[in-house]
Amino acid sequence: MQLRVVDLEPVAAGSGRHRRSRRGRVHGRYETGAIPIPVFDTEPVYEDAEEEAEAKPTLPVRDAFKRFWPLTKGDRRWMIVICLCVVIAALGETAAILLFSDLTDNALQTGKLSAFWAPAAKWLGVTIFGAGVGYVGNSLAVWVAERFVMRLRGKVFSHIQDLPPDFFQRNRHGDLVERLTGDVESVEHMVVSGVVGTISAVFSVVFFSAAALYLRWDLALATFVLAPLFWLSAKLFSSKLKDVSRDERVADGAITSVVEESLGNVLLTQAYNRKRSEETRLRKEAKSWLTASVLSARLSERYAQLVEVVETVCVLTVIGLGAWEISADRMTIGKLLAFAAFLGYLYPPIRSLGTLGLTLNAAAVSAERILEIVDTEVTVRDPERAVPVPRRVQGYVEFRQVGFRYPAAEKNSLSNVSFSAQPGELVLVTGASGAGKSTVSKLLLRFYDPGAGAISLDGVSLSDYPVDHLRDNVALLPQKTLILHDTIRENIGCGRPGATYEEIVQAAIDANADDFIMALPGGYDTPIDSHTAELSGGQLQRIAIARAMLRDAPVLVLDEPTTGLDALAARRVIKPLRRLMRGRTTIMITHDLNLAPDADRILVLDNGRLVEVGTHEQLLAQQGAYAHLHHSQNSGTAIADSTGAFRIPIELAAENRIWR
Repeated sequence: MQLRVVDLEPVAAGSGRHRRSRRGRVHGRYETGAIPIPVFDTEPVYEDAEEEAEAKPTLPVRDAFKRFWPLTKGDRRWMIVICLCVVIAALGETAAILLFSDLTDNALQTGKLSAFWAPAAKWLGVTIFGAGVGYVGNSLAVWVAERFVMRLRGKVFSHIQDLPPDFFQRNRHGDLVERLTGDVESVEHMVVSGVVGTISAVFSVVFFSAAALYLRWDLALATFVLAPLFWLSAKLFSSKLKDVSRDERVADGAITSVVEESLGNVLLTQAYNRKRSEETRLRKEAKSWLTASVLSARLSERYAQLVEVVETVCVLTVIGLGAWEISADRMTIGKLLAFAAFLGYLYPPIRSLGTLGLTLNAAAVSAERILEIVDTEVTVRDPERAVPVPRRVQGYVEFRQVGFRYPAAEKNSLSNVSFSAQPGELVLVTGASGAGKSTVSKLLLRFYDPGAGAISLDGVSLSDYPVDHLRDNVALLPQKTLILHDTIRENIGCGRPGATYEEIVQAAIDANADDFIMALPGGYDTPIDSHTAELSGGQLQRIAIARAMLRDAPVLVLDEPTTGLDALAARRVIKPLRRLMRGRTTIMITHDLNLAPDADRILVLDNGRLVEVGTHEQLLAQQGAYAHLHHSQNSGTAIADSTGAFRIPIELAAENRIWR
């Protein structure tokens, strides 16, 4: 009978690349898979992996266990069943060895066949019963372990979706993927598999020790004296392995990050002949991982060999004492073989208990990395008290003396900004790079809350709206066209979950996208992603516009809607954008002033401050910041009038009035 629910070896110290599969056993892990991470159109700022490893505080194992143990709620009754299976299995193994002793002394040594059948039948019965218990216990153990992994990963992933954009600037996406995969499973090894494995080891030690004492108490006591050597061996390697485990986990995340970044920027790599540079980056991180991995393997192997020597000393001691006992007729050969068998079963759980500290310390490293995510504060939350708000707002937007500074930034991105937008109006926000234009959109969708002032929608503060409800009423068309790795139907349909196929098609027609979609071999069921070669940037943009049309939100935020498109593609996008904007409160963030003449109001930002407000003609006449920006964009075709101001020729201005 074998029910080895958990083998408490320090596998948590290694990465997913060399761990055994969990299929059929609790203590392994699946190969890591990609988990989608929110991507924001911002330049990531990464920390040095070695500095990060050194800066992390050491989390006590007890505290780590307390933080994650509540996630076992709902499965604890099954863990009790698993533990009962473990106890029954240990009893069965004990009974089987005693039956083996009886069989040896009464049948094999005497040569009596009649003495064979009864213990043989009992042994077979115990084995069959144990096989059933083992199947139930191991199956339940895998099921409970995977449920914990699913629950923990879901909790971390749910939390990470609510974190502000600056969190993803500070952390490499590949490292976050590694935390959501390998680190989550390492924590499971501590919280679920570790608990069951410890109980399994404890009961095995108790039963096998009791049986050994029953067979020959003095010989058993001589053996037990050597047992603390296992604990001392584990204590010797515990702290060293934890430090190495931390370095290895960080290096593992760095490798994942380099691969993810290189694949995402493969065009840059090829166009600028950066193949060798990328290989050098990967080699550098791989060397760090190799150093930590080899050191971890050496420590584990050194510990394993030391334990092997200790076990050999114990076994030789028992055999020597047993031979002396047999020579004195105080012990039979059957009892000696049974005693040796008990030692064979006894030392593995003792060794497992000795390595428990190694396993828990290594898993605590993964717990630290996960808690860094879980303990990151969500800056935007739903209101504590529900405020009556309409299901669909009218779209009156107002910024009142709004100030905002990004976390860890040295200066404000917005300072004392005030403006309003009415339903049906087009408000254009412009300014030089870094003026704070995109911050307006992030505040309006509550990626952040303002540090000063207030933002209201229909006279109600944004902080009084549930976040989901607010974003249902504010549609964002970001600068970077966001396309899911899915079909065209799903890409458009995610604008309003539950939309019918007919509504999706109508949104595509309104976005001037139906013709090229139907020309594809799969039509609306054609799989696409952001790198689809069959579709141009303008076509992907029209799919995104169809998504926004299907959402049908009363407030629309356009962030650089024509960036990256050539003149022809931009013209094809303009008509569906005009349909999308009609009747909505539209805030357009752009540096392209060719889109400005038809704006109801233009806001000019400079270093986070609102320096000018007016129509296109009014701002040109002021000869201020807007006129300077406009001149810098149209210096090739602008004509100076008698006052020295620069104006676009009438025919060009008429051509540029394309929004209405």
